[in-house]
Amino acid sequence: MTLKFGLAIMNDFPVDVVPADRIALMREQVRAASQSGIESVWMLQHYLGGMPTLQPVPTLAAMASEAGDMTLGTNMFILPLRHPVDVAEDFATLDHITGGRAVAGFGMGYRENEFASFGVGMDQRVGRFEESISIIRGLWAGETVTHQGEHFSIDGEKISLRPVQPGGPEIWIGAGPHKAGALRAARLGDAWIVPPHVDPERLQVILGHYRTERERLGKPVNRLVVRRELLLDHDPERARARGLAARGELTAQYAKYNAPQQGDAYKHLQTAEKATEVADSSYLFTDPAGAIAALKELEAAGLTHIILRAQWYGLPQEDVLATLELFRTEVLPAFR
Repeated sequence: MTLKFGLAIMNDFPVDVVPADRIALMREQVRAASQSGIESVWMLQHYLGGMPTLQPVPTLAAMASEAGDMTLGTNMFILPLRHPVDVAEDFATLDHITGGRAVAGFGMGYRENEFASFGVGMDQRVGRFEESISIIRGLWAGETVTHQGEHFSIDGEKISLRPVQPGGPEIWIGAGPHKAGALRAARLGDAWIVPPHVDPERLQVILGHYRTERERLGKPVNRLVVRRELLLDHDPERARARGLAARGELTAQYAKYNAPQQGDAYKHLQTAEKATEVADSSYLFTDPAGAIAALKELEAAGLTHIILRAQWYGLPQEDVLATLELFRTEVLPAFR
């Protein structure tokens, strides 16, 4: 299988940015991604944070005309905060708008202020997540769904807007880079999007847990997906300096919230020194040759999809477009 690439478009912005002013730039990035051989576009979700954030489903729908044949997905949609009927209808709508090219990337979320504001207890995350996926899959399959659970109750209902894709969009799970996350993703999803801060050695360990659990369940491993941060320059030291600065600004914003910071899996959120260590071991802030070498290692390890993010916080549009151009002309040919 040829290694496939996606691009995570920045849809959370510095506080002094009016997101309406960035829509045209986002469209330009999507067009550039399409021309760069990138096959999918992704956006994240947060509520009530310190950075104004465009919600992913309507924003992806707005980008569909620029995306052409690319897949559009959420990375990640905070599933426990929403009712599964609402989510099923929203993603079915996105699937119709995109002509059957939607992916439902679902995560459990972690910020206490989000859950408190929605009136959902943090201790309900797992139960709501698992019930929701069961209900959504049933609705997308066209079944008459009756569900009496701890969190949701549905009595003989059937969705009227069935997705374009038979059975609905694939569900890709966002879960922490630890054994429990790997097992949950293997059990509930069609793929697992591993976070970008996982170094190659740890990646092999947690993917081993994922593969073993899929095998135990009798489910195929069709996709192995990891995110990576990407900034390219012919001068690798300049790429590293720019990447560390821009990603560091974003990390500082995210670290203000109660991310699960225990253990090495989340050390990028603990101190600036550890964030730099993570960047040097896992991110692709380098020249095209360095990116090719790192991506070839991931390909040799069995990865099938790499979701790249090329913009963080205040990184200018011209830097993003320059990275995508170098990716198109000097990196992608090594994988085609």
